[in-house]
Amino acid sequence: MSGVALALEVVVVFFLALFLLHRYGDFRKQHRMVLFATLLAWFLCFLIVFILPLDVSTTIYNQCKIDNQVHLVPSNSNDNSSNTSVLPTQRIPKTCYKPWSYIPDGILPVFWRVVYWTSQFLTWLLIPFMQSYARSGGFSISGKIKTALIENAIYYGTYLLIFCSLLIYVAVSPQWHLTWYGLRTIGITAANTWGLFLLVLLLGYGLVEIPRSCWRASCHGHLLAKTYFKAAKLMTEKADAEENLEDVMEDVKTVNETIKYNHPLRKCIDTILRKCPVEYQEKLGRNMDDYEDFDDKGNPYPSKKSLVKLHKQVIYAVQRHNRTKVQWQILLDEAFHLEDVAKNETSPAHQFVHSFPSTETPGWISKYLYTPTMGEKSPQYNTFLLSLQ
Repeated sequence: MSGVALALEVVVVFFLALFLLHRYGDFRKQHRMVLFATLLAWFLCFLIVFILPLDVSTTIYNQCKIDNQVHLVPSNSNDNSSNTSVLPTQRIPKTCYKPWSYIPDGILPVFWRVVYWTSQFLTWLLIPFMQSYARSGGFSISGKIKTALIENAIYYGTYLLIFCSLLIYVAVSPQWHLTWYGLRTIGITAANTWGLFLLVLLLGYGLVEIPRSCWRASCHGHLLAKTYFKAAKLMTEKADAEENLEDVMEDVKTVNETIKYNHPLRKCIDTILRKCPVEYQEKLGRNMDDYEDFDDKGNPYPSKKSLVKLHKQVIYAVQRHNRTKVQWQILLDEAFHLEDVAKNETSPAHQFVHSFPSTETPGWISKYLYTPTMGEKSPQYNTFLLSLQ
């Protein structure tokens, strides 16, 4: 079984991350680089959790073997009757049982180095850069890269501040000497310090809110009232997002009508139009006016810098609108389900009746486990199975 458990868990975790990415993402719409970075990040995060028990069991077994090595303890005792030397004594070894998840020596150190440094690269460089690159309003690769570097300057600056502080401390300390191994250790320490500082800020809220949320989830009345409150709050955010999108689309319409097809900046307008929702693209249409006299009319034309700003506003407005739209639909489904639970708790019928039957094809959970009879018997069981779908 040497190494089989490690290989098996690596394969299982990979397909788990791939399944979750397929569940929450769309392979056909996303860029391959985005899919690869997201899959790798999720895979490494899950891998740390699943491989850690194997590492612990292997370490316990190796430590047991070290402790059971024969230790010769020379001891000389003088007896009153004769000066004899007592032979060295041996400690009785303890039986060590090799675990089924044992990993051969030399594999785990290399494995953890690859996982750690790959995670560091994704956390500090690739993923933040890709996020800023995707939200950038630039029309060229160099413009997007420049914008991404500027936006991540504060993010990188927090890490560099901690790194430089530790570097100065080591440099002025006479007992420390700067080496390549020392610089690598300083980098790891700076990353851990930043992560632990962020963890301390969020841990206090999570330790209280997560158990409290799980406890209150059993009270459907309280959960329904909380859902109504969240729906009212999200409705305001959704309306604000729609209004913001309308304002941005008006700016796009104005620019689209101003810049003709023979203008050098027309390709930038076409790029902005492709980022707009489909219904707005149909409304905006194409400006098929004259080609020739855009320079002779003396109309003020927007600069490329203003178009970059408008492009970024369009990306942000569309993303915000889509996010609130999806959140609103999920919250409505949850509210309708909780209302159905409240109605069926007092219903004389022995079947769970949905007010709004789903139009989607039921899966195997709905066919065999999430049946109307089982849903009526236990609202908690009903809510749990609904979360699995």
